[in-house]
Amino acid sequence: MSTEAPSDAAVGQWRRLDRRMLLIRPVLDVVKSLPVLIGTVILGRGNGWEWFGLGVTALTVLVGVSHVLTSRYRIADGQVEWTTGLLLRKHRAIPLDRVRTVDVTSEPKHRLFSLSAVRIGTGRHSPAQGANGDQLVLDAVSQAEAHRLRTVLLHRKEITETAPPPEQVVAVVDRRWVRYAPFTLSGLAVVGAIFAAVWHFAHQLDIAPENVGPLRDLMDDLANTAVWLIVVVAAVALLVVVSLLSVGGYVLSFWNFKLTRETEGTLHVRRGLITTRSVSIEEERLRGVEVKEPLPLRIAGGARLTAIVGGLREGKGGDKGGGLLLPPAPVGRVHEVAAEVLRENFDPATVPLNRHPRRALTRRLTRAVGGVLILAAALFGLAWIDFLPSWMWQVALGLVPLAALVGWDRYRNLGHAIVGRYLVSRSGSLARATVAIRREGLTGVVVSRSFFQRRAGLITVTAPIAAGKGGYQVVDVGESAGLAMAEQAAPGLLTPFLRREVQR
Repeated sequence: MSTEAPSDAAVGQWRRLDRRMLLIRPVLDVVKSLPVLIGTVILGRGNGWEWFGLGVTALTVLVGVSHVLTSRYRIADGQVEWTTGLLLRKHRAIPLDRVRTVDVTSEPKHRLFSLSAVRIGTGRHSPAQGANGDQLVLDAVSQAEAHRLRTVLLHRKEITETAPPPEQVVAVVDRRWVRYAPFTLSGLAVVGAIFAAVWHFAHQLDIAPENVGPLRDLMDDLANTAVWLIVVVAAVALLVVVSLLSVGGYVLSFWNFKLTRETEGTLHVRRGLITTRSVSIEEERLRGVEVKEPLPLRIAGGARLTAIVGGLREGKGGDKGGGLLLPPAPVGRVHEVAAEVLRENFDPATVPLNRHPRRALTRRLTRAVGGVLILAAALFGLAWIDFLPSWMWQVALGLVPLAALVGWDRYRNLGHAIVGRYLVSRSGSLARATVAIRREGLTGVVVSRSFFQRRAGLITVTAPIAAGKGGYQVVDVGESAGLAMAEQAAPGLLTPFLRREVQR
């Protein structure tokens, strides 16, 4: 990577947000103020409250316009600065050596005028800073300016040519991969959110289903239908709706997905159909990869790939934090991309792993089966006092074989290995994950064990790393094998403690 600093003449001057945002921001502010405006006009008719709604809307629009007109930014003296405000001035400065990510997003409101929003992140997060964390957001710049900012901030190099830098294509989305969308179950969350919103809205308006004509007729028809048929039809309908929503979400989020490697040593991810997103990841901060295989996706032969990057905050599902390297795709293709991203001739995620002791199987069977038995016992007690029907505890008891199968699968997926400069671990059943992290990035080794692990002669080895989740565990490994693995992963760190234990 080039360390050439951009010239002050080129980047030290204050720049403003694109003025075309003045055509968008007032409209958005009016739309946001519609609930207040409508409420005051309808409820305050004749008593002057409608003027209050109009005043609030006008003030909101004025604040938005003022933000666009007064916001300025520059890159100078080794930092990126931003200032805004008319009456109340705000000023922020972020040193360039703290910049970890440059996230370029173009929502429909931006794409209408070929604009982009640039989020400059440091990888740090504080609840006091809100959802954006420690980010500097430039809400409206031209696409050319967004590209210039990304190059300057990540490569510390001013653009002198108009053409984009040469890049190598690592992965491109295949339209056939949309078949994996229903197995992500992302549509289930949408269905749940819609149902909760409708339920809350009906409750607030005191609307009962029996008072709504179509719903009342539907409930009357269901009362004369067999229960098993209702369950089957409802399950099929839910499956169809969830599948359609999942496919729609996949298309919107991952259409036009492309992963490239630039000559400056940066991985660049572009994706999105309506809202486009561009994320750059410096390879110097890449600490490893994680292959995620939720059970439905694993059954379909798919997986997703995320990067373990220093300074990149972990997001929900792995893709909201900006570290997504490949959306749900064939597992074989995921392994190929993982090897390409790590610049290795092999994929660490596919190497043979060392199995864990059979005592780890006992622990998983005990927890899986024991949890179901406790639930069945609780339901039996409630049925015994006539609080619940008897069939509920019988159904729970029938889940014991399934729980045992899940416990066995969790044990079968346990494993670890030291391969070259990587520590590889795998765990999980319903959400299996294989992690390969570079040993030189480890900040230490933590060995722990619970009371029950101590009785079984097992330990948990945690590999702390300043990336991703902050630490990755190898759970329920044999004591001698775990200590040997920890010593090999971080040579010399455990030696004084092991010698002290031997002397005792």
